[in-house]
Amino acid sequence: MKLSIVTTLYQSAAHIEEFHRRASVVAAQHAADSYELVLVNDGSPDESLERAVALSRSDPHVVVVDLSRNFGHHKAMMTGLAHACGERVYLLDSDLEEEPEWFDAFRTRLEEEGCDVVYGVQRSRKGGRFERWSGRLFYRLMNAISGFDMPADMVTARLMTRRYVEALLRHEERELDIGGLWVITGFEQRACLVDKHDTSATTYSLGRRLALVVNSATSFSNVPLVATFYIGLVIFTIAALCAAGVVLQWALLDRPVSGWASLIISVWMIGAMIISFIGILGIYLAKVFAEVKQRPYTIVREVYGRGSR
Repeated sequence: MKLSIVTTLYQSAAHIEEFHRRASVVAAQHAADSYELVLVNDGSPDESLERAVALSRSDPHVVVVDLSRNFGHHKAMMTGLAHACGERVYLLDSDLEEEPEWFDAFRTRLEEEGCDVVYGVQRSRKGGRFERWSGRLFYRLMNAISGFDMPADMVTARLMTRRYVEALLRHEERELDIGGLWVITGFEQRACLVDKHDTSATTYSLGRRLALVVNSATSFSNVPLVATFYIGLVIFTIAALCAAGVVLQWALLDRPVSGWASLIISVWMIGAMIISFIGILGIYLAKVFAEVKQRPYTIVREVYGRGSR
């Protein structure tokens, strides 16, 4: 099979038919009849599954992978890639903020430069002021903490070779962050500027964004653990200097030691830092716990279309 187009479905009922029509046109133009559309239903609460299954019954190119519940966008994408069979795999979101028609430019660059991945980068980040600000902050933090260069304002849309997809799927961690995995898998990757549309409200709430930041940082870096040691060392040094000052004040100046407010504040500050450091250790320990259990990161309830894989 020449081409697989992979997408995930979550609250996608309003867009799925249009996505199918446009993606099918693109695939037929470049792969004739040798293509498939892999739609992964990530426990969508609307009619996405029913509409996708109806498409699979009328179009033999459609394969619907129905997950047993909502596992999250990143895990659903990895499951879709695992079910894709094409020599070229085009991954994108189904809400039409990313155009299926970008495939033409991605394919041209992939073939001309002989690379393994062509991915989209927003020319101008969509969304309001908070979304743009938080996005820039996320990439800066990740690059500073992880030690590798994650391109800012990446989108989901990317065209990949079969060997890159197989290498990507070798990552089997349960608490995965696919953005980091795209980078550390390596191979030759090229960015392509795109204009992402704003067709629907984001499903990434502030809580989910914060969780993504914590998960990404702890998945690809041990900097938070190392930082706790150095912060503790700095606090110990400051405390030692303060203690020396108190002794000198008492011994040489014959002044009573005062400052109960500062003492209480210091105790609270140190206590809060200790709790936060324990929390950092707990996050890493929780990740080890999840990996040791080796539970599947998604469970497929049923596959509709060309038969189970």
